[in-house]
Amino acid sequence: MNRSAVPAAPVSSLPDFDPRRVPVVGVDVHLPAVPAGAQTAQALRARFACPPQWEPEVLLEKRFMNREPAHASVLVPVVQRERPTVLLTERTAHLSTHSGQVAFPGGRADPGDASPADTALREAQEEVGLDRGYVEVLGTLPTYVTGSSFIITPVVALVQPDCVLQPNPYEVADLFEVPLDFLLDPAHHRRHVFAQDGVHREWFSMPYQDGEKTRFIWGATAGMLRNFYRFMIA
Repeated sequence: MNRSAVPAAPVSSLPDFDPRRVPVVGVDVHLPAVPAGAQTAQALRARFACPPQWEPEVLLEKRFMNREPAHASVLVPVVQRERPTVLLTERTAHLSTHSGQVAFPGGRADPGDASPADTALREAQEEVGLDRGYVEVLGTLPTYVTGSSFIITPVVALVQPDCVLQPNPYEVADLFEVPLDFLLDPAHHRRHVFAQDGVHREWFSMPYQDGEKTRFIWGATAGMLRNFYRFMIA
């Protein structure tokens, strides 16, 4: 999906655009879910220590911004609760890119960062107050190139459940967790199609009902989670 690089207006900037209202063209109920036994800390360590042969499904979005590519990293934090979860953020509404959207903690690489993992850990500490001492990095997934020309390395890590978080109010409107087994079950992966000015776009969404609030996971975050699923099911 989304493999072309044709510049076009970002859909999120279109008047009255709401990704929740874009038609769903399919739900992958026919694909198997990742078994619960594969989602334990021990199983995740083993999977990243000896990765299978696999192919990522989503690597490149259609470009909507003419700008120099920039490297970035995000942390995919698997919180080691009795039922493991993934920690996600809701970005504040005033940010210049992806405002109000669900995202992983992370951001642009700095010259002083030793590696993509170092970028992800530094950004997670700055953004949500996650101390490195609570984090065990497992490995990385293939880079994901956004329509805004960010080349993102997803860094998957285990996070101790007793970590103390202090989100940066300038960047983070809310923190929440979604069960890992929900995200690794393609019965919850919805496909959307949208056309604007002759440009055809597709993306995944993974809406999660969190009490009375629906957490609408879509776009790059959903695409990286879809690749995580493909890695885990291979």
